[in-house]
Amino acid sequence: MRISMSLPKKLLAEFDEVLKDRGYQSRSKGIRDALSDYILRYPWMNEMEGNRVGVITVIYDHHFTGVMENLADIQHDCMEEINASMHIHMTHKYCMEVIVVNGNVTHIRELAERMMRLKGVEHVKLTSTANGESLDREPGLEHSHSHSHSHLIFFLKNFFFLFS
Repeated sequence: MRISMSLPKKLLAEFDEVLKDRGYQSRSKGIRDALSDYILRYPWMNEMEGNRVGVITVIYDHHFTGVMENLADIQHDCMEEINASMHIHMTHKYCMEVIVVNGNVTHIRELAERMMRLKGVEHVKLTSTANGESLDREPGLEHSHSHSHSHLIFFLKNFFFLFS
């Protein structure tokens, strides 16, 4: 079946470069493979359950009217799941939010999906793993204090910050 789509020139050029680097002879084959990979990854995100800790990375065009306010509103709506966030100025046009989350994966996934739907948001990625509660049950991983808090380690350039 044939389809048609519109893409920004830069995205298409980058995609073509990836295809060339990987030895693809056909853009259609590359698009099929990219779509298949996306479809394979989507159920993985939906199969997660229980409590998780993770990071939501959001890249957006800060010149797009209302996008910063909308991102802030969503974060304020979801304060129970958000432990911390960091704002990075990537270029004159693009900014990145790195949002540390901890809680019910259904709520975390909904948070990421709300951000994905915003106009002006270019990219959202959710990365998560088991939270400390499940790790505490593993033998040999205990330590001397309770876990009513989170241990978050950030590496920023050559500086090390430990928040506990």
